[in-house]
Amino acid sequence: MKPFDDTYFMKKAFQEAQRAYEKGEVPVGAVVVAQDLVIARAHNLTETLTDVTAHAEMQAITAAANLLGGKYLDKCTLYVTLEPCVMCAGALGWSQMGRVVFGAYDAKRGFSNFAPNALHPKTEFMGGVLADECGDLMTAFFQERR
Repeated sequence: MKPFDDTYFMKKAFQEAQRAYEKGEVPVGAVVVAQDLVIARAHNLTETLTDVTAHAEMQAITAAANLLGGKYLDKCTLYVTLEPCVMCAGALGWSQMGRVVFGAYDAKRGFSNFAPNALHPKTEFMGGVLADECGDLMTAFFQERR
């Protein structure tokens, strides 16, 4: 068994989601991994930046591309705690992200319901990694605000 598996990196993304939660942001976190190293960390900043595009995935894509000095992330994996929305899936497609792994499915806004072909054709993706933990954090967040 690899010491750095999908669960290990999803836990890193979950830590970012917890940071978002603490800031009053919708608790979505993301990390970008290249060669078993986390090269970018991010969480939702839509409230902080008053920017509807400031999703965790968008922040992580930008940080990874800046670090690597190029817009294509085909040798990277994005771990994100919630299934990406259509906007984020489109950005992931343009970045040619090699792999996308997400936690909880998003029945209301997830890309797989609305634009299942938004990712690059070579991008591998899978959902459900730590789905319960990721979903529970989202549920707790919205229950507190009702």
